[in-house]
Amino acid sequence: MALPRKGSRLITVDDTVYRWSIRPRPTYSQGLVWWSLTFAVEIADSPRQVLSVRTSLPRLDNWLGLRSKPVTPRMVERTIRAALAAGWKPQTPGRTFVFDLQD
Repeated sequence: MALPRKGSRLITVDDTVYRWSIRPRPTYSQGLVWWSLTFAVEIADSPRQVLSVRTSLPRLDNWLGLRSKPVTPRMVERTIRAALAAGWKPQTPGRTFVFDLQD
């Protein structure tokens, strides 16, 4: 399943263009900080396997007002490199690759 173009951002890592996005609104569990912030990444031109990244951070718009940090392009770049090293194959069709980001 491809990420929607609206609300997503492009990033180039090692001459490959990726699309990444964060869900526009928190889920109920993310709003109450039962679950942490997640974001998704895929190759921009021909998406195959999506990378789902779980962070240890609460969302910035959580309903409890807990402090957090934003997801930055630098964080996304480092995460893409780490996920590739961990076995993510973005050009190969397959199930979503779940990656736990350790902050």
